Amino acid sequence: MDHSLYVAMTGAKQIMQAQAVNAHNMANVSTVGFRADTHEFQSFPIYGPGYPTRVNAVATDAGADLSPGTISNTGRDLDIAVNGQGFIAVRGADGKEAYTRAGDLQITSTGVLQTASGFPVLSDGSVVTLPPSSQVTIGGDGTISVVPLGLSPAALAQADRIKLVNPPEKDLVKGNDGLFRLKSGQKAASDPNASISSGVLESSNVNMAQSLISMIELQRMYEMQIKGIGTADQNSQSAEKLMQ
Repeated sequence: MDHSLYVAMTGAKQIMQAQAVNAHNMANVSTVGFRADTHEFQSFPIYGPGYPTRVNAVATDAGADLSPGTISNTGRDLDIAVNGQGFIAVRGADGKEAYTRAGDLQITSTGVLQTASGFPVLSDGSVVTLPPSSQVTIGGDGTISVVPLGLSPAALAQADRIKLVNPPEKDLVKGNDGLFRLKSGQKAASDPNASISSGVLESSNVNMAQSLISMIELQRMYEMQIKGIGTADQNSQSAEKLMQ
């Protein structure tokens, strides 16, 4: 296969992968607490017989954009948002501890506090489980206070405390489920300085305008690669005619 044809074909494939990442971000522009995925192109020489005169552009995972989203008031007692840096500890589908910025919480019929995506919220010891209550209040340090059913507001008592963590960003990796975990596989320690606000939610940090610009840029780059494939084919046909 002609080297230039191979480079153009590989480039088109990598651009499609980058476009998929960009499309995934755009699809989650309204997802609470979502952190945009990022990508970057890196050059890799093609080695083989002869001199390495061809270079591939490969789209690689550059991690997640951890910049904050916009805070909006909801007035709902179970809606929370992390102030500044930090994460809410939850249990992932794999049963292991993970971290999220999504604070749209709800209580199941069995009293389990979980995110809207169904991930149970954790305390320092286990999954947060609340008794049947007429009122649930979440404090700035993650403390959950409840008024049990049938009792007066004076019976307000602490039920549990949400685990809040703030590990170094370089130690985090984002999974396919949208949750963050420590690269080491260990659990992050609770951070007493991390705090939350209730009655508010943090939006996705996806910049829709920039994503649209990236989509157009990637589309144009893809078209250039396709034209390169056509040019390589034309050159090959011309060379065959010369040889004849």
